[in-house]
Amino acid sequence: MSILLKQLKDVSLSVFPITLLVVILSFSLVPIESVMLIRFLIGAVFVIIGLGIFLFGAHLGIEPIGHLMGETVAKTNKVYLVGILGFILGFLITIAEPDLQILANQVNLASGGIIPSTLILIVVSIGVGLMIGIGLLRILFEKPLNKLFTLIYFIIFFLGLKVSQEFLAISVDASGATTGAMTTPFILALGYGVSQLKGGKTSEEDSFGLVGLASTGPIFAIMIMSIIKGLSNIQGDVEAFVPNTGILSPYLHIFPHIGKESIFTLLPLFCLFLIFDYFKFKLNKKNKNTILKGLLYTYIGLTLFLVGVNAGFMEVGRIMGEGIATFYPWLLPIIGFLLGMVVVLAEPAVYVLTEQIEEVTAGHIQKKVILTALSIGIAFAVSMSMLRIMMPSLRLWHFLLPGFGIAAFLSYKVPPIFVGIAYDSGGVASGPMTATFVLAFAQGAANAIPTANVLIDGFGIIAMVAMTPLVAIQILGLLFNLKSKKEGH
Repeated sequence: MSILLKQLKDVSLSVFPITLLVVILSFSLVPIESVMLIRFLIGAVFVIIGLGIFLFGAHLGIEPIGHLMGETVAKTNKVYLVGILGFILGFLITIAEPDLQILANQVNLASGGIIPSTLILIVVSIGVGLMIGIGLLRILFEKPLNKLFTLIYFIIFFLGLKVSQEFLAISVDASGATTGAMTTPFILALGYGVSQLKGGKTSEEDSFGLVGLASTGPIFAIMIMSIIKGLSNIQGDVEAFVPNTGILSPYLHIFPHIGKESIFTLLPLFCLFLIFDYFKFKLNKKNKNTILKGLLYTYIGLTLFLVGVNAGFMEVGRIMGEGIATFYPWLLPIIGFLLGMVVVLAEPAVYVLTEQIEEVTAGHIQKKVILTALSIGIAFAVSMSMLRIMMPSLRLWHFLLPGFGIAAFLSYKVPPIFVGIAYDSGGVASGPMTATFVLAFAQGAANAIPTANVLIDGFGIIAMVAMTPLVAIQILGLLFNLKSKKEGH
């Protein structure tokens, strides 16, 4: 119980900055009606309680399952079995991710129904499964991560030349949507389980990078799908924005839907655990019950968190973006910078990653240092996205191409562990908070600026948020390198 109380305290301090920023803006630049503001504050309470319980549940349930499965996969003597098991686990854990289901519906709408949401779900899940299989084999064969990422992003760059601007944004956004609140703790734990059992001098650095690899799968999977289907231009529109009414009615309306969605999200992992436990783990009753209890806490926490974000945060983001773009457009990059700095602190998967970093490196790389670097990186991502909305001549690839190029260059200059952490950070930063609040803010701003395209500019922001941590964390690695060299002298 003391662990849960500590989680709630930490989460409260993390959600407080974004809540305070919204309250200050509502009393100064963008007045929000009192009913909506109260609804937002209730949402903040839901987010705090939900995120605290979710992280507690992930610690008790998801992480042990990932470690156990990782060890089981690593014990398999046949290489092809490691690849097949990695693919199956990646596919099953991704297809139920709520963020991906939201994105699949958006793509279906944007394409005017040409691309069914089911096709997106399957294609993206295949991409993730393939990359997790390759990632596990990389750990076993001790292949350098930077060379693998360079090769993968070179292929993505080549494919990017063949797809339309809309599909470039959609494919990179799909990458951010797959590494959500549920998939990240499991994939991190899976990689950690395999690397620890394999052992060796590279086991510490091999604990990271699997989330980053999983994030690349959807990019080329979507791009290949668009090339095969010959889709060069998609037409459609974003759903009309209809504000909620009342204080509690939006919560009561969305609760059953989110509760049902969260069951389907956890179901594949729950079934996999029972199957693996029956055939491989054979845990005693106490350990098995602890993990099942952890999954229950995860379900409760995830439901409360998503209800708070969707019913309390989303429309406030939209109203804020629209209001600032209408009356103070020059302030958009500044507000975007502040928003980016605080929103990443409330992402569930960011906590799971930073705690694992601190644990694996025995406190050598501190949680707060990674969080600071991520905050600065995401701040620049949202700020640059606002500039892109304001200036029609700026394209998404003007940012992504140099960003990924710098990330690839830095990966040869920093300690290997920072390469894995950086690419994992890109996956975890673009979670449910970004996919709802920041995306809604960007769409609100794009809607108010006549030269902006709501569809293209809205989709691209998650891609930006997924890219900047690659550079920010590796610059941090560069600083660590310089510091250790000075200390060595």
